[in-house]
Amino acid sequence: MSNYPLGKNEADSITSKTGKKLSQITLEEVKKGNVQADDIKISKEMLHRQGQVAKEADNPAMGGNFERAAELVDVPDEVILNMYNKLRPNRSTKLELANMAKELLEVYQAPHCAKLVLEAAEVYEKRGILLADKQ
Repeated sequence: MSNYPLGKNEADSITSKTGKKLSQITLEEVKKGNVQADDIKISKEMLHRQGQVAKEADNPAMGGNFERAAELVDVPDEVILNMYNKLRPNRSTKLELANMAKELLEVYQAPHCAKLVLEAAEVYEKRGILLADKQ
C-alpha cells in the first residue's frame, strides 16, 4: 500500500499543478509572496496517486472519483461550474447533456467524465427530470 497519508509521508514528492512541492508551500512562503493561487491546485499525478490509494484500500468507487477528478484538472473552472449546473435535475435537455459529454471528450480528453454525464442523462430520462428538447 502507498505511504499514506501522502501529505504527511511524501511531502517532497507531492507537487501542485504548477510543479511546486508540497514541502515548499508553507505559511512562511505565503507571507513572502512565493506561493500563488495556482500553486495550491492539485496535480493530475496526485489525484491518480490518491485514486491508487483508494483502490488499494478496496474502494474502487472512490478510486474512480479520483480518476474523474484528474481528468478535470485541465478543464477551466467556468466549464466545470456550467457542467455542475447542467447536471442538476430539470436544468438540461438530453441533447444538452450529450453535447456537454462530447465537449468533455473531444476538447478536454475526459472520457470518464463524459461517460458519467451520458449515464446521468440516461438516469434523468428514466426519472423524468430532463427538460424537454427544444423544437
